[in-house]
Amino acid sequence: MPQCEDEEIIKELCTCNGISYEKVAQDGSGITTLEMFFSGFPRMVGLSLFPNLSTLTVVGQCIEHIQGLEHCPLLRELWVVECHLTEISGLKKHTQLQKLFLYDNKIKEISGLDYLTNLQVLWLNSNLISEIKGLNTLENLRELNLTDNLIETIGDSLDQNNKLQTLNLSGNNISSFKELTGLARLSGLRDLDLKDPLGQPNPVCLLCNYATHVLYHMPALERLDSYDVSSKLIKEAAESTVMKKVMYYNMRVRWVQRQFEECRAKLLQHRTRQLQLPEEKIRTLSYTLKHAFPPQLEWEMSEVQGLGRKSTRSWAEVPSEESHDPGDPPPSRVDPEYEQKVQHKLSSLRERIKVWEQRLEQVEASFQRDVTLASDRKELSVHFLVMELETVGNIRFKEGNTSDVWFKYCYDLLLIRFCVWEYKPHNITGIKIKRIMRVHNRALQLRFDDKVQALLESDQSPLPSQHYKRWMEYLFYVPDPERSTENREVLHILENGFRSADSYKALGRDRAVPFTNSLNVCERLRIRHAQMRASELGPGASDPLPFRHGQLIVCKVFLGSSVPVREGVPVDSDLFPKVHSVYQKASAKQLTTTQEKPDREVLFSTEQKASCDCRQRQTLWSVFHHEFALPEYFIEFEYLTQGTFQPSCPYKPGSTPSAPTLPAVPVPPDHCPEQAQDDVCLGLEPVLVPQPKLIALDELSILTMARANVLSQITVLNLHGNSLSKLKEISRLSALRHLTVSFNQLTQLDDISHLPRLESVDASFNRVSTLEGLRGLGRLRELDLRWNQLSRAREDAAVLRKHAPSLLRLDGRHNPWSRCDSVRMVLLGRLKTLTHLDGVLVTEEESETALQMNTTSKIDQACLLAHSRSVAERPRCLSLLTAAELLTLTPSPWTNTAEIDPDWTGKITVLNVDGLHLSRITNLEKLVNLRWASFNDNDLTRIEGLEHCPLLEELSLNNNNISSLEGVCKLQRLVRLSINDNRLQSLDGSVLDRLPNLHFLSAEGNLISSLHGVQRSRSLLELYVGNNNISTSRDVYHLKALRSLIILDLLGNPLVKKLEKYRAYLVFHLPALKALDGVAVELAEFENAKDLFGGKLIPDMVAEKLGHSNFTDIVDLELTGCSIRMVDLSPAELFGNLCSINLERNSLTSFSGLVYLPNIKTLCLNYNHIESILPRQKVQTHLTSRQVLYQKVHSSGYGQQNQSRNNRDGVSGNSLEPLMASLEVLHLGHNSISSLGELQLSRLTNLKALFLQGNEISLVEGLEGLCRLRQLVLDRNRIKALSEDSLSHQAGLLELHLAENRLRDLNYLESLTHLRHLKLDMNKLQDTAELDKLEALPSLLELSVVGNPMARRSLHRPAVVVRLPRLQVLDGITVTLEERTRAELLYNEGQYPSSPVGGADLTLPGLVCRVPLGRGTSLTSSLQHQLGTEIITTPLLEEPHHSSKCKKRAGVTHVRSAQSDSSYRHRGATVLPPTTGLLPSGHRGFTTYTSTDPETRCPSHSGPKPPPS
Repeated sequence: MPQCEDEEIIKELCTCNGISYEKVAQDGSGITTLEMFFSGFPRMVGLSLFPNLSTLTVVGQCIEHIQGLEHCPLLRELWVVECHLTEISGLKKHTQLQKLFLYDNKIKEISGLDYLTNLQVLWLNSNLISEIKGLNTLENLRELNLTDNLIETIGDSLDQNNKLQTLNLSGNNISSFKELTGLARLSGLRDLDLKDPLGQPNPVCLLCNYATHVLYHMPALERLDSYDVSSKLIKEAAESTVMKKVMYYNMRVRWVQRQFEECRAKLLQHRTRQLQLPEEKIRTLSYTLKHAFPPQLEWEMSEVQGLGRKSTRSWAEVPSEESHDPGDPPPSRVDPEYEQKVQHKLSSLRERIKVWEQRLEQVEASFQRDVTLASDRKELSVHFLVMELETVGNIRFKEGNTSDVWFKYCYDLLLIRFCVWEYKPHNITGIKIKRIMRVHNRALQLRFDDKVQALLESDQSPLPSQHYKRWMEYLFYVPDPERSTENREVLHILENGFRSADSYKALGRDRAVPFTNSLNVCERLRIRHAQMRASELGPGASDPLPFRHGQLIVCKVFLGSSVPVREGVPVDSDLFPKVHSVYQKASAKQLTTTQEKPDREVLFSTEQKASCDCRQRQTLWSVFHHEFALPEYFIEFEYLTQGTFQPSCPYKPGSTPSAPTLPAVPVPPDHCPEQAQDDVCLGLEPVLVPQPKLIALDELSILTMARANVLSQITVLNLHGNSLSKLKEISRLSALRHLTVSFNQLTQLDDISHLPRLESVDASFNRVSTLEGLRGLGRLRELDLRWNQLSRAREDAAVLRKHAPSLLRLDGRHNPWSRCDSVRMVLLGRLKTLTHLDGVLVTEEESETALQMNTTSKIDQACLLAHSRSVAERPRCLSLLTAAELLTLTPSPWTNTAEIDPDWTGKITVLNVDGLHLSRITNLEKLVNLRWASFNDNDLTRIEGLEHCPLLEELSLNNNNISSLEGVCKLQRLVRLSINDNRLQSLDGSVLDRLPNLHFLSAEGNLISSLHGVQRSRSLLELYVGNNNISTSRDVYHLKALRSLIILDLLGNPLVKKLEKYRAYLVFHLPALKALDGVAVELAEFENAKDLFGGKLIPDMVAEKLGHSNFTDIVDLELTGCSIRMVDLSPAELFGNLCSINLERNSLTSFSGLVYLPNIKTLCLNYNHIESILPRQKVQTHLTSRQVLYQKVHSSGYGQQNQSRNNRDGVSGNSLEPLMASLEVLHLGHNSISSLGELQLSRLTNLKALFLQGNEISLVEGLEGLCRLRQLVLDRNRIKALSEDSLSHQAGLLELHLAENRLRDLNYLESLTHLRHLKLDMNKLQDTAELDKLEALPSLLELSVVGNPMARRSLHRPAVVVRLPRLQVLDGITVTLEERTRAELLYNEGQYPSSPVGGADLTLPGLVCRVPLGRGTSLTSSLQHQLGTEIITTPLLEEPHHSSKCKKRAGVTHVRSAQSDSSYRHRGATVLPPTTGLLPSGHRGFTTYTSTDPETRCPSHSGPKPPPS
C-alpha cells in the first residue's frame, strides 16, 4: 500500500513538472529543477530518479521531515516552505547547497546545518525559533532571514559569519540595544532589517534613537529597514550625536566621582573632629608615660636585672641624688615602695592609652564604613549613567526632590508602610529616606503596557477593561542577599525587568515573583542575612546595626485575577489556573516560616501587636508573570536608632531634602567619666615636677641632660619634652646608642646622621615631614616615628633602605600618609629586614606578598605579550572606558608563543600596563603602530620613550608622579590625553602647541595654579582641570582662545568659591560651552550671564586688552568703543598708579567703579550716556544689586534729586561727600546731558578742567563745589542765559567756552575776576551793549564773539578794544598797538569805522603764529590734534592753584584742549579766528587759519579727547 501511494506521488510530481512518468527512469538524470506547489506531495519520495537535481521547490505541502535527498548530491537550491517541518534534517551530504528556504514551518531550533559550508542564503522566517545557534560553520553565508520568530537575544551567535551581507530579524522580540551591538562585528553587513514595512517591528525599533544607535555601530550599512542610509551625511550625523552623548555622560560620571570625593573629604573632616579628643588624651598620657618611664630607664633596668636608675626627670617623692658618670655601675639599692608606685602608674597610663587607642579604632572603623557606603552609592550612580548611555537614553534615572510631585507621593508611601513597632527590638526609632530615583525604562514600559492590553483584550479575560486600574498596585521588592548580589540584581531588574517565575524556582523559592506592601516584610531576608554575617565577624567588627542602610524597588504591579494561597499548595501557576497572582497575610507567612525553621531567630517582636494594626494590612503577593511588574522607583534609606534619632518624616512641602548628615560616631554621650579616670591616673604618685624646656642644644646642656662629663662617653640621651627644632650637637656623640627626642618640634632628622653606634631612636610626637637627609645609620634597629607629618611612604622607605639597612622595628602609625591603604605593603616591600611594623609582627606570607607588589616591573617581551593587542580599529560601543581598557578585555592574540611572527611587535596597536609598578617607560622602539596606550597607577616620574610611537591617538597616565608634559611633543596625532592625579604645576603651552589634534585633555588632581599655555591647544573640545590650584579669574581669559571648547570642568579649584557669580562669569566669557562642571548650560544661563557681565570692565578685561596683568604698572588706559556699561576695577589698590583713563564711545550711564580709583587725574567719557556720577536710585521698596554696590560710597545722595525744576536745589552739593579727590580733567562731551544738577559734579572738588560740549544743557547749575575749576567748556548746548548762582563759586576760572549756545545776554559774569579767555561764538547776542558787561572782568585777555548778530560786520571791535584795555585777542585776531591806538582816536572823536580792521599784520611782542594754514582745521585743538604744530608762546600771568601736568611725546608739547570739536561759522569770512590753548606752564599757544572753503564753517563732530597716555 505505501508503495502504491509513493507511485501516485511520483506521478503527480512528474505531471506538475511536465515529465513523462514512463520515461522518468531514462530522462530523470537530465532534470535539474523540480517544483511542487500546494498539494500532491505529502512525502519527499522519488527524488532518487533525479540524481542531477540542482533546484527543488516544495510549497504548501504536508511534509514534516526532509528526506530522500541523499540521491541528489548536486542540489544547490532547496525550497521547503509553508509546510509542517518541525526540524531541519537530511541535509548532511549536501555540501554543495547554496540556497536554503525553510520559511513558514514549525521549526523550533536551528540545527543540522553544520556540513553546509557553501550555504550562502538561508531563510528561516515565520517559524518558532527562539535562539540563534548552529550557524558557526556557515562561513560563506551572505543572506539570513529570521523574520517572524521568537528571538529575544543575538549575543555572539553570528560572530563567525563574517561574510554575512543581508540580515532580516523583523518580527521578533529583540528589545535591547545591547543585542544589536554584537552585529557591529559583522564587518560585511550591508543590509539590516529589524522593522520590515511588511511585518511587525521588534520592540527595540520603538525606542528612541534606534536608527542613530544602529548607524553609529554599523557605519558600513547601506540599507536599514528598507531605507537607503548610504549617505555620508547620515553617518556623520549619527556619529556626532553619539559622540556628544558619550562626552556628556563622561562629564556626568566625573561629576559623580567628584561628589564622592567631596563626600569623602567631609567624612575626613568629621573623622578629624572626632579624633581630636582621643589624640589629645593619648598625647597627654604618652607625654607623662615617657617622663615616668623613659626608654633609657627601661634599658638600664633590664641590664641591672630589675634595679632602676634615676631618670633624667626628678619626681617630688624621690630625694635628690648625686650625679654620677654613665660608666659607673648603677646604685645597688632601689626603694621598693618607689618602684612599686612607678610600676603602678606606668600600668595605669598604658591602660588609659589603650582605651583611647580603641576609641581611635572605633572612629576609624566608622569612617571606613561610611566611605564604603559612599563608594557603593557612587558606583551605583555610575552604573545608572552607563546604563543611560548604553540604552541611548531609553532608560533614564532622575533623582527626585521636593519640587517633584511624584517625590512626595513616593516618600509618603514608604513612610506609611513603615511600622516602627516591629523594629523596637533593634532600638530603631525611625527611618530616613536618603534618595529616591525615578526609573524611566521605555522598553519595560512598552512590554508592560502590551502585556496588560493583550490580557484585557483577550476573550478569556475575566477582567473588565474599563476598570483595569483597580488591579494595579505599588508594591515593594528587596533582593534576597543569600541568593544574589544585591546591587547586581537591582541593576538587572532596573534594566531588563524581573526574572521569570521559573528562574525564582531554580533559586529554591516559589515559582513566582515575590512582592509585598510592607517595608518590614520585604526587609526580613536582608536583615536576617546581615545579622548572620555580623555574628560571623564577631562583636565590634561592624556597625552595631549591620542592616542600617537599605535599598528597595517600588514597582507598579498588575495583580489581575488574584486569589489567596491555599494551605499546603505550592505557589505555582500550574496549580492556580486562570489566576495571575496569589496573596497571603504576612503574619501567617512568618508563622509558617518560624515553624519550618525553628532555629531561625524571630526578627520582629509580637508583644506590641495590640498597639499597632499594621500586621493586618501586611500582605505578600506572588505574581506569576514577570511582565506584569514594572520597576518605577529606587529608594535608598537608613534606619534611625535612638542615638541618631530624627523625625520619621522630615519632609516639609516646598523644602528641599537636606544633604545626608554625617554619621554619628559610636562614642559615649558623656566624656566626663573617661576624663575623670585620666585625671586620676595622671594624679598618681610619683608626681612629675616640671622643669624648663630646652630651645637649643649646646655641649653643656647635653652633658647636663645625660649626667656625664665627656660627650664621647654618652650612650643614652633623653631629650623628651623640650622645644627643640634642631639637634646640631648630636653628631659629636660618637658612642650614642639610644636617643629619645619625642615631644619636640623637629621637622627633619638629618642632624642624627652619621652616628655609627646608634641603635634606637624615638622621634614620636614631632613634626617630621620627611626623612630626606638621614644618613649613615648602619646599626639602627628601632625607629619610632608615630604622630608626625610623614606622607610619602615610597620616598621615606627608600631613604631607610639605603641608610638604615639593619632596621628591624619601625612604627609609623598616626601619620597623614597618602594612599594610606597601601602604606604597609609599600614599607614591607622596600624594607626587607623588618620584623615588626607598627607594633605588629611581620609574617612570611605578608612579606612575600609585599615584595611581589613592590617589585619594580619593566616593559619586556613577557609584559607585551600579556598586555598588548593588535586590533586595527577601535570598537564602536557606548562605553566610558578608554580604548586601551576596552580593547584589552578581549583575549590576547599571542597565546601560542611558538608561532609568533618575528615582526609581531610592529602589529601592536594597544598597550595597557596599568598598575604594574613601572618606574620608567622603556622598550617601545618597535611599537611603531601603537595607537592606544594606558600607563595608569604606576610610579612614573616623567614621560619618556613615546617618541617611537608617532601614531599614538590616546594616552592615559593617571595616578603617577609626573611633573611635566615633556615627552609628548612628537605625538602629533594624539587626540586624547589624560594625566590626572600627578604633580603637574602648569600646562606647558610649547608642548600643547605641538599637539594639533588634541581634542580631550584631563589634568584633574594636580598642582596647576594657572591655565596659561592651554590657549595654544586650539582644537580642544573637552578640558577637565578640576581639583587644582587655579584661583584667579584671569585664567578664564586663556580659555577664550579655545573656540571649539564645549565641555569644561573646574570644580575643586579655589576659583570656584572665590569668584562671585562664578558660573555666570564662565558662561559669559565662554559662550560656546555646552556643559560646565558636570551640568549642562541652559539658554537662560546665557541670557542671565549677559545681563550680569555684558559690558563690565573688570581687571580681567584689562589684562585681556593689554596682554598683561601688571596692573600696578599701568599709568594710562584707553579702551574706546568696547561697549562698556559698568566699571568694576577692584581692588582699586591694583590700579594705584593709573592716572589717565579714556573710555570714549562706550555705554556708561555713570562713573560706576571709577569713583574708587585713588589717583585718577584725567578722565575722558565722551560719547557715552552719563546721567550722574553715581547711578540713580529707582523708586522702589528694595534696592537693586547695583544700588547696593554703590552704597559703599557714603552719602551718595541717591534718591535726593527731584525731577521738578523748582526743587532742583533742594540738595546742596556741599552736603554730599566729595569723590575722586585726585581728578583734575573731566571730559563729558556728547552724553546727551540735560541737567547738570543731577550729575552731582560738585562732589569733584579738585576738578580743574571740565568739558561738557555737545550736550543738551539749558541751565548752568550744580557747580557749587568746583571752586578750583580753571577751564569750563560748554560749547554746543542749549544755554539761553546764566543765572546768578551759575558761576558764583568759580572765581578762579581762567577759561570759559560758551560757543554755539543760545545766549542773548552776558549777565552774572562779574564774579569771574580771573577769567582770561572767553568764547561766545555762534550765540544770539544782538546788542553790542552786552559786551560792556565784560568790563567787570579785569583779567580777560581773549574774547571771541564770532557768529553772533552783533559781530556780523565787526562794528563791535573798536568799542571792545577801547573798553577792555587788557584784551590781547578778539575774535581770533590779535589786538595790535596800532589798532588799539586807532580805536581810541576814533572813540575820542566819536567815529567808528564801517569795516573791520581785518588782516592787520601787527602783533603783540612775543606772540607770533607760525602755524601753517589748512582747510577744515579745528579752531581749538586737544592734545592729540596739536601733534606736529609749532607754537611760539609768551609768558602769561601764573594761574592760581594750577598744577596740571602734560606729557611730552616726540619732542612736541601737547596742549590741553578747550573745545576740540567746535568750529565757528563766519558767513563770508575769509579769515578764521585763531586758536589758542592753555599750556601747563601758564603760557598761551596761538594759531591762525585762513580758508575759503565754506565747509570749514560746519562744525566738526569729533569730540575732545584727554591727553594721550
